[in-house]
Amino acid sequence: MNHTVMQLLLAAVVVLPLVGALAALLPAPPGLRGKNPDQAVLRHGVTVTGVVLAAAIALAAGFDHDHPARMQATTDISWIPALDIRIHLGVDGISLPLVVLTALLTFLCALYSYFHMPTGPSPKAFVALLLTLEGGTLATFAVLDLMLFFLAFEMVLIPMYFLIARWGGAGKQAAAWKFILYTLLGSVVMLLGLLLIGVKSGTFDMVALATDNGPKAQLSHTVQLLAVLAVGIGLAVKSPMWPLHSWLPDAHTAAPTVGSVLLAGVLLKMGTYGFVRIALPITPEGMQTFAPYLAALAAVGIIYGSLACLALVRKGAKGDLKRLIAYSSVGHMGFVLLGIASMTPTGVNGALFANIAHGLITGLLFFLVGALKDRTGTTDLDALAGTTGAALYGKAPRFGGLLAFGAVASLGLPGLAGFWGEMLAMFGAFQPAAGLSRPAFLTFMVLAGLGTLLTAAYLLLVVRRVCMGGTPHLAPTAPLGTADPAGEDPSGQPAPAPAVPDIARYEYAAWTPLAVLTVLAGLWPAALLGLTDPAVQQLLGGGK
Repeated sequence: MNHTVMQLLLAAVVVLPLVGALAALLPAPPGLRGKNPDQAVLRHGVTVTGVVLAAAIALAAGFDHDHPARMQATTDISWIPALDIRIHLGVDGISLPLVVLTALLTFLCALYSYFHMPTGPSPKAFVALLLTLEGGTLATFAVLDLMLFFLAFEMVLIPMYFLIARWGGAGKQAAAWKFILYTLLGSVVMLLGLLLIGVKSGTFDMVALATDNGPKAQLSHTVQLLAVLAVGIGLAVKSPMWPLHSWLPDAHTAAPTVGSVLLAGVLLKMGTYGFVRIALPITPEGMQTFAPYLAALAAVGIIYGSLACLALVRKGAKGDLKRLIAYSSVGHMGFVLLGIASMTPTGVNGALFANIAHGLITGLLFFLVGALKDRTGTTDLDALAGTTGAALYGKAPRFGGLLAFGAVASLGLPGLAGFWGEMLAMFGAFQPAAGLSRPAFLTFMVLAGLGTLLTAAYLLLVVRRVCMGGTPHLAPTAPLGTADPAGEDPSGQPAPAPAVPDIARYEYAAWTPLAVLTVLAGLWPAALLGLTDPAVQQLLGGGK
């Protein structure tokens, strides 16, 4: 595709959500008001995110797949000459899948919200925040200037804070404050690291800094150590790496459904993407020094996340299903960090694949758990399962089947997307980069392997408790509300279990793409690895 067209497509992908956010706050034109202003602004959100998704797909279609290591659709304009900060945009095989994933998940969230708006204030503010969040995330994956990266990285914090604080559930204010304080403190430290790189090298250009014979040569070993430590802390908070993860379960538990989907599916990827785009190529010596510690914390996170989920899923623990999936994200992102810490093409490719797989699978799971809460009024596992199990297979077979599909995809079943990234990350740890301790990484690999077994254990327990169980006899002739306080109807029989509606048409529309892509990525991993591998090879090879 023509370079100018590609430039315009990438610029549109980044700018349109921000323009749409401003437009959402304005009164709807007379011909577009629909039945009421709320419906009009929600339709506006679907339209803008749909156009952005179409532009992202066109960008992917026009991408030169024969040269995925080369930055494409580039725009490079001077913005603040005194500081040499430039509006530098571009995508390669590493960032393109994340751009498409972000556009897809945001569109599906807008579509879901059109039919099922979360309880809270005006939809105008909701749509504006959703679009601002999308613009900041897309910019994070598209910019090639360290200062612009930082600005885009920070842009998403305020929208997510308000989405949790204004449209969230129980404990939303405390969860929102915890989210923003953790991420802001991490970002302040990260900014110091980015400024150190820029001042010592003389440029903030990420492409120039990634080449061995470029400005990176000005960075001494000590500077690289300090930069990796500072930048790494900020990225680790967002990733989220144990023990800097504690904001995540509260944020997920309190967030509205679409907030949880975007937080897990997109925002966590910003941290791991920063490790691949900044820490690995720009400060390789510092990264090599800290890689064993990063891998150790990643392995602990895998085990910790799995054990926390096992504790939540046992009977009598009053475990929350949303909280369980949040803790599972700590474990899954541990595999991503382990792959990055191996500093090998195999491990980094596995990390990038696991990023996309986690976005698809966990996005689907949070959609399903949010819908389950809407149907039953709770996500408490004990309340859902009762004594014999929630029996979703009997009450809502399609819903139960899709929930079971999401669970087995998340545990890494071969043939589905969750398998490849975790396997490649462990392969990377099996044979880490030269200079890294192989015995240490073999230990981390064994711990990660144990984590996969624990993951399978808790997810299968979730399926057994929520999807299986005896289906109580339903009494269609008994009018609603005739049961006595002891749980029996006037005839002395146990009260019939409340019906659980199966998947609605709008839910099919929002969830089917994630399920289909989970299968396709599992059956055809070369489609994604063919994009990332050449770019990773060049990144780790110092631009060669």
